[in-house]
Amino acid sequence: MTQPMDWSKIFSPYRLGEEPSGNSLRTEYERDYDRIIFSSSFRRLQNKTQVFPLPGHVLVHNRLTHSLEVASVGRSLGRAAGGYIAQHCVDKNDAATREFYTFSLASVIASACLAHDIGNPAFGHSGEKAISRFFEHNSSLRNLFSEGQWTDLTRFEGNANSFRIAAQRKPNRLQQGLGITVTTLAAMIKYPCESTAIDKDFVHRKKYNVFQSEKQLLAEVADRTGMKCEASRPLVYGRHPFVYLVEAADDICYAIMDWEDAAKLRIIPIDFAKELLLELISTDPDYNSRKITAILNGLENDPNEQLAYLRAKCINVLVKHCIAVFEHYVASDKFQTHPPSLVDNLPPAVKSALQKIVNHSVEYIYNHDSVVKIELAGYKILSGLLEDFVPAVLSSPPTGMDKKLLRLIPAQFKSHPDERPYEKVIKVLDFISGMTDLYALELYRNLRGISMPGHGLHN
Repeated sequence: MTQPMDWSKIFSPYRLGEEPSGNSLRTEYERDYDRIIFSSSFRRLQNKTQVFPLPGHVLVHNRLTHSLEVASVGRSLGRAAGGYIAQHCVDKNDAATREFYTFSLASVIASACLAHDIGNPAFGHSGEKAISRFFEHNSSLRNLFSEGQWTDLTRFEGNANSFRIAAQRKPNRLQQGLGITVTTLAAMIKYPCESTAIDKDFVHRKKYNVFQSEKQLLAEVADRTGMKCEASRPLVYGRHPFVYLVEAADDICYAIMDWEDAAKLRIIPIDFAKELLLELISTDPDYNSRKITAILNGLENDPNEQLAYLRAKCINVLVKHCIAVFEHYVASDKFQTHPPSLVDNLPPAVKSALQKIVNHSVEYIYNHDSVVKIELAGYKILSGLLEDFVPAVLSSPPTGMDKKLLRLIPAQFKSHPDERPYEKVIKVLDFISGMTDLYALELYRNLRGISMPGHGLHN
């Protein structure tokens, strides 16, 4: 019989390969947040597409603003969940554990949310597809790699790339490595398995979260945070319960913020957008139709402010319902059986109202011309850069043109001649996946003679 979860054994302030700082001004989990938000990897999200191309005078979300908003929602979820766990699941004499859940879990969830997209390549999911398809179409390279390595490349995954960046340790980590605590890392690992373990029938194996190069780091994180090993070949662990809070924050923001952006851009009619948001808000037991109508009437000359008000109300409703689902999972010890996401287990009326927004988003937003065009352009751009840099880094000996291309790779991404092909390729992918949309486009144009490079600094 499975033992009940011991909530005092699933967190640790340890950082892979680092000694504790001894800094009493901040907790280790607050330092995680600061490391992420001040990192160049995080700043580059400012020029990475969320859904819509940056349109100019209408402010919509990019990857950076999305991550900040997910972190804000995640902090609220973490604070509420931590308070519940401290009250119901922790021995009253265990002051350290009570302190963690009461005061620090919110920082852990916010930090994990902040870093959850940090490894996503330029141009969103089309960037992932471009990397995967490049290797699928270059099967002559297959004999250079093991099965696991080849699967990493042909099924490139932004989640695994985020873990790679976040987990890299001092003193020999990549320049963009963050070295955050194992607790925050565990909260990020939505799919705790390697690429060869993907199985759509399991919620925690629909994708993967670790490249071959970081398997040992995953094992260390799991060992220190109570994640149970389900299989060693291929490597599979059980999900950490904190993942559910990070996942819920992302799910909430993704659905509601994309809907608001589409309405601001008039891709969907404002009145229709408000109608579906109001339907979701009406599922709140504390729903006050008269008060909401009065506020909307006061904002009738500013439709965008009406949307912002309704968006905030929707997020509040979804946070309350997700916390109720999380508390149910805690009380019934569900986390060891891989339950559905918190959003997937919302009450029927709430889930139905949210699903309407998601369904219409697929129909009107994600297939809109502007979105499709940037996906196609991004696919072409990243494919072109891969065609240039991957053969150059694998060539032995490199040609004169290969050497020129390799000089363009920043020092932290350069490989050594004696490194294995996989290590060389992963470093090239670190370079390319870290590019902003604008820099990838600029470099692509420069290398093809479409535009000539200028002098000065580049991002």
